[in-house]
Amino acid sequence: MPADLRKALLGNTEGLAAWQDITPLARNEWICWVEGAKLIETRQRRVERVPTELAEGKRRPCCWIGCIHRTDKAISPSVQWVLNKQAKLKK
Repeated sequence: MPADLRKALLGNTEGLAAWQDITPLARNEWICWVEGAKLIETRQRRVERVPTELAEGKRRPCCWIGCIHRTDKAISPSVQWVLNKQAKLKK
């Protein structure tokens, strides 16, 4: 878990309790959502939102299908395009 997300969760007891109650896949989706931010400012906002949204009862990031670790549904064409682009840059 990223250090900034860990710190945010430790600072919110309700959010931390909800984090401990969700599945490992759901936790991974929150982590991927945070780490998927392109801008530092976006990442900071997402880190702040995670414990708050968990405390509010959300169990997964809203409307975000970018987690490549989901096995219960196909990767969207837009996510596949990003993955292909990243793979080409690594070569």
